[in-house]
Amino acid sequence: MLCVTVLEQAETSSPPRPRRGWPFAAIIAVGVLVFLVGGAGGSYQGKLSEVQKNDNASYLPASAESTKAGNESAKFTPIENLPGFVVFHRDGGLRAADRTAIASVATKARTLPGVDVSGVTPPQYSADGATAALYVPLVASKNGTALNGDQLLDHEKRVLSTARDAAPHGLAVHSAGPGGLLIAFIDAFSGLDSTLLLTAVVVIFLILLLVYRSIVLPFLPLISAGLALGLSSLVIYYLADAGTLTLTGQSQGILSVLVLGAGTDYALLLIARYREELHEYPPVDAMVAAWKASLPAIAASAATVTIGLLCLSFSELNSNKSLGPVSAIGIVCTLIVMTTFLPLALVLVPKLWFWPIPQLLAYVVPRLRRARPAGARGIFWTLGGSWVFWPRIPQRDHQSDIASHGLWGRVSRFVGAHHRAAWAGAVVVLLICLLGLTALKTDGLTTSEGFTSKPDAVVGQELYDANFDKGAGAPAVIVANAGSADAVIAAASKVDGVSREPGAVCVQPDYAKLAEAAKSAPAAPAQPSDGAAAGCVPPQLQVAPIDGRTVIDATLSDSYDSPAAYETVKRLRTAVHAVPGANAQVGGASAANLDVSTASVHDRNLIIPIVLLVIFVILAGLFRALIAPLLLIATVVLSFTATLGVCGFAFEHVFGFAGADQSFPLFAFVFLVALGIDYNIFLMTRVREEALQFGTREGVLRGLAVTGGVITSAGVVLAATFVVLGVLPLVFLAEVGFAVAFGVLLDTILVRSVLVPALAHDIGRFIWWPSKLSRAEP
Repeated sequence: MLCVTVLEQAETSSPPRPRRGWPFAAIIAVGVLVFLVGGAGGSYQGKLSEVQKNDNASYLPASAESTKAGNESAKFTPIENLPGFVVFHRDGGLRAADRTAIASVATKARTLPGVDVSGVTPPQYSADGATAALYVPLVASKNGTALNGDQLLDHEKRVLSTARDAAPHGLAVHSAGPGGLLIAFIDAFSGLDSTLLLTAVVVIFLILLLVYRSIVLPFLPLISAGLALGLSSLVIYYLADAGTLTLTGQSQGILSVLVLGAGTDYALLLIARYREELHEYPPVDAMVAAWKASLPAIAASAATVTIGLLCLSFSELNSNKSLGPVSAIGIVCTLIVMTTFLPLALVLVPKLWFWPIPQLLAYVVPRLRRARPAGARGIFWTLGGSWVFWPRIPQRDHQSDIASHGLWGRVSRFVGAHHRAAWAGAVVVLLICLLGLTALKTDGLTTSEGFTSKPDAVVGQELYDANFDKGAGAPAVIVANAGSADAVIAAASKVDGVSREPGAVCVQPDYAKLAEAAKSAPAAPAQPSDGAAAGCVPPQLQVAPIDGRTVIDATLSDSYDSPAAYETVKRLRTAVHAVPGANAQVGGASAANLDVSTASVHDRNLIIPIVLLVIFVILAGLFRALIAPLLLIATVVLSFTATLGVCGFAFEHVFGFAGADQSFPLFAFVFLVALGIDYNIFLMTRVREEALQFGTREGVLRGLAVTGGVITSAGVVLAATFVVLGVLPLVFLAEVGFAVAFGVLLDTILVRSVLVPALAHDIGRFIWWPSKLSRAEP
């Protein structure tokens, strides 16, 4: 308290000073603590990749059939591998030197760390002789210990580097298969800490520079957002490391932009109110008044987003369950930083860091010299925290009532004069946007279609699919009672979509036994014998039953991540489930993708109503009314569906995406509704404040005039932040980024600026029913 008291200078012309009380001292203490902890936590942002999980287990619930089958099949081998291929291609056909080099790569691959040596098989060649494929699976888990994404990425890059070093000039080398595509996915997040964050920070800084036209002020919200990201990274790192929550690359990417976007929004609201109060009070008192006035709206906004995100905990998908608490932690940390450190920084930083500058300016800028005859020192102490707004420094002229001034004053008067035509026109525009809904495809994307660019693994996968059995390397894995194995094999072999090639449906080989057999008799590989189906290894080289269960591999005719493969898995499950006494379960990569898709649809249908109910309860408590929350939720839902319509058109006709993931509507809904309702909270809390003094209809116009600029600026910042997700070459994030950005702008410019105030003005005081405010005016 002493350090702040020394920094202020009371003036007799000021209105009564706002009461400070214990929260003021607490803000200072917490702000200092946040600065220290958040600064130390910054290093953990780069360490989050160490605790990331991006395999199917990170997405699927334990109850999924593919999860159960995977857990059982893992018992049959101490090593769980990640299937993958190295694909070699030369236009015009492979040469003798190429084949020699490919054979040498097969030998070298067995010596590389991270490679499942027992799974490496001899190269296979295409019918036209131009392409070869070498099966090189990576070790994904050994003795129950899973490798993280960075380790898998290093091992895959080492395999490709070895292959490319051995390849003669002109021989193209690519990765392929589930492993190669997963590594490409993990690699897409490798620029998260640099490209994504740097782009987001630059974009936000430029927008803040335009908004404030101040050299110093834009740095403070960004520094605060950086501290919030560091604080949340610290918390998330230790929780993920302890296994309390699951962190995926997708969650980390969204966390970064969410903290930056939401943090800047909260900062804009606080700074706008601080600037307004500086017309009445010296800096410290102005900040106390601004903090007390803006805290309810900021806290309600953060609570809405946090609880809305936590509703994802009802998801079946682990990835959604992960995103909920990860993002909620980010929002809570952002709220703490923006309501403690930022107010402290706005008041103290200009005095402590930039003290020589006002003294210098006092001698070169006549306006400043006239502002305080006492000289440079007097200017320094008087301006204090208000100096962050230089060169547009607010003066204590007691003219804080700006409701009738500027662009937004004219907008509010227009809305008031034409309220019915305004809201009707806004509704028509939103209904027109809905027409694009028919073009929105949410049937899912193949892994190859999930990239906005064409990474090496996609090129390799296309070559592989064009020349080899598409289903090889990623079979459906059937776990069944050993006594029913023959019946299960017979049933699976008849399923449409299962390969008819010899050896397509067999009891899984024991690769350790195969490796030993190859060492003892490399020139005479084992042939099928009595008890082995055509193309299958003999029983003595198959996995031995464990607890009466065995594993059967069924090769599919289609690529593992195609819709056709998913339909085959459905038919396969129906067939093997019908085998009496088999207790068969179907897993594998295709089954896991299918289960993810099914769970996404379940989560969407369950969580959207829950989020709406939670938001309604929060708004009802905030406004002490029922009509206003219903109005706000209805307008945001209309805005959300209109955004989906625009997305349907844009994804197909502008961006050329093949479609959208099944979880896209849920993610878009949670972020758009939770974040979109923020701006309505910012608007309507100010409207209610003004309505208490001037009446509802006048309060609507004054609230719109006062908050219009800051909320629009906040919307532009948030939209620009989410657009930055497009720098990562993943269709899902690009689509979510576009949807949130467009939806926020639509909500900010049309819904919050026209539709909501026009409707509120038309409804009048009844909007606050059943609170006393609904009866406060005639």
